[in-house]
Amino acid sequence: MGKQGKIYIIGHKNPDTDSICSAIAYADIKNRMSNGNRYVAKRAGQINEETEYVLKRFGVEAPGYLSDVGTQVKDMDIRETPGVPNSISIKDAWAIMKENSAVTLPITKEDGQLEGLITTGDIAKSYMDAHNNYFLSNARTQYRSIANTVEGVIVTGNSHGYFVKGKVVIGAANPDKLGDFLEEDDLVILGDRHEDHLCAIRENVSCIIVCNHAQVSADIIEAADKNQCVIIQSALDTFTVARLINQSIPVKHIMKKENLITFQTDDFTDDVKDIMVKNRHRAFPVVNKHGKYIGTVSRRNLLGMKKKQLILVDHNEKTQAVDNIDAAEILEIIDHHRLGSLETLQPVMFRNQPVGCTATIMYQIYVEKALEISPSIAGLLCSAIISDTLMFRSPTCTSADKMAAGALALIAGINIEEHAKEMFTAGSNLRGKTTEVIFYQDFKRFTADTVNFGVGQISSMNEDELKDLKKRLIPFMEHECGKNGISMVFFMLTNILNESSEIICYGEGSGKLVQEAFEVQESDGGYVLPGVVSRKKQLIPAFIGTLQQNGN
Repeated sequence: MGKQGKIYIIGHKNPDTDSICSAIAYADIKNRMSNGNRYVAKRAGQINEETEYVLKRFGVEAPGYLSDVGTQVKDMDIRETPGVPNSISIKDAWAIMKENSAVTLPITKEDGQLEGLITTGDIAKSYMDAHNNYFLSNARTQYRSIANTVEGVIVTGNSHGYFVKGKVVIGAANPDKLGDFLEEDDLVILGDRHEDHLCAIRENVSCIIVCNHAQVSADIIEAADKNQCVIIQSALDTFTVARLINQSIPVKHIMKKENLITFQTDDFTDDVKDIMVKNRHRAFPVVNKHGKYIGTVSRRNLLGMKKKQLILVDHNEKTQAVDNIDAAEILEIIDHHRLGSLETLQPVMFRNQPVGCTATIMYQIYVEKALEISPSIAGLLCSAIISDTLMFRSPTCTSADKMAAGALALIAGINIEEHAKEMFTAGSNLRGKTTEVIFYQDFKRFTADTVNFGVGQISSMNEDELKDLKKRLIPFMEHECGKNGISMVFFMLTNILNESSEIICYGEGSGKLVQEAFEVQESDGGYVLPGVVSRKKQLIPAFIGTLQQNGN
């Protein structure tokens, strides 16, 4: 199985710089200590401007987008039965199916595209339905295919030619009677009588099969050559030749090519399952996104599916995780947030530290494992710490974060203050962005007791920019409230320079919650909270504490 051992490392939806950079760094750590698995950093959402700036600045490619970790067809055990060309005979098709113990055989074109399907049932049906002597010529059967099927050799004639008109006749009558049955272009099965051979040539048949190793005299071969008649010499007896000959027709004559049910490797198994149940085929062909045939899957393969394996960084709340997280297997979690709502089936490696940034934990892991950090990764991790701690101004920031950032800045060769300024400017560049994009740029959902609420945040070094943003966001929030069962929405407009935030909110009880949690009054449509810059450490605990108190 090609899938084995690919493990995705992924941050939360609406990823921030920490989420992306920590995933990249952890993939580097795991791959360098690898146990045969391959670790790949992924992202669960759109990258924001700040992160884009950081990745460009240190020349690192953004992780690929993974929107859903549900199982896909490629996670199933795909049977790699070979595709065959449409010209092969039914007999050969049957032999291939027996050898692979397959009930379905895909017919493919030269370029690997799927052309049709044939099942053992189709072969049986063709056999039972072949009542008509014109069966072989209707199917345009090639002479060499006929020769192979009756275990014969072509004595003379064009083996690549096709039997296209005429019927199949067994020459069991008297030679003088034989002429009455034969017409031009027929195919005739004969024994060793010279006069039968002569009669067949006289009637201008297109093919003669002689049975039981019978010899054909030189004058007959010469006459056949003149008439462009093919002569096949078979080791089998007349009855066996007659019985086998219909198996020489090409599979394209009986294959199904309309309304084929095929799956793509990227299809989600939830969708596939329903189709499989409705159409009770034994096997379904699988193609890749270019339509190339890969193999087949059956209903049984749904059982042995490999779940996608994940390592989560920078989150442990189900609402913030990539879609369909329940269908995946979580192997590890590395985080610095409160313990949230994720449950795992097995015990997992869970490292959660009260530091300002997951990147700080990554730095510690590099040091613990004595791995050298490359300048580009050092740059990413340092940027993540600056971003998550608002350049050490956030109360989430610990001495561990400052130490890590200092050490990483040295390796990356950057000046923290200058880099921070460029980063924050890139990140709060709101020109030409819709209000919706700004609102969701850094938006997280939380649940306390039975209340669902959402909090967005933007940090800027520019007071006027924040004022302008407030005007735009207030009317927008109204229309976002109530989506996905969220009853209150809040937005933090954080001023990095004077270390304060203004909160605007919408939804029943939202204003009251801010007032009670922070003992502040509304002014000019918002609540100014001096010294509050961290959603995680200052806002969420105060909100959740207040909600729980009120709930009780």
